[in-house]
Amino acid sequence: QVQFVESGGGLVQPGGSLRLSCVASGSDFSLLSIAWYRQAPGQQRNLVAGITSGGTTHYPDSVKGRFSISRDNAKSTTFLHMSGLEPEDTADYYCNVWGPLRNWGQGTQVTVSS
Repeated sequence: QVQFVESGGGLVQPGGSLRLSCVASGSDFSLLSIAWYRQAPGQQRNLVAGITSGGTTHYPDSVKGRFSISRDNAKSTTFLHMSGLEPEDTADYYCNVWGPLRNWGQGTQVTVSS
């Protein structure tokens, strides 16, 4: 069963940047499509970036041009590069399979505030 550990969140000013990391274990990472999701207080969890095993990426309009997902199969790690951060990006960020979901990790908190 694949497990995920997210890190890299923190407090950042509007317009700033962060890079989140997600380390996977317990499965053949290179075969998995992986996505980053976020959940703001009182809201549902939504996908913000996805990357297939072949490296094809997808972003919703809300983050397109500001967020970038990448992966390092040798390290079983997925990254989410976030720039031009806005207060609306404040949320807990999680990674998981882009497809049938597995157990969620603990997430990493991102707060965008001046």
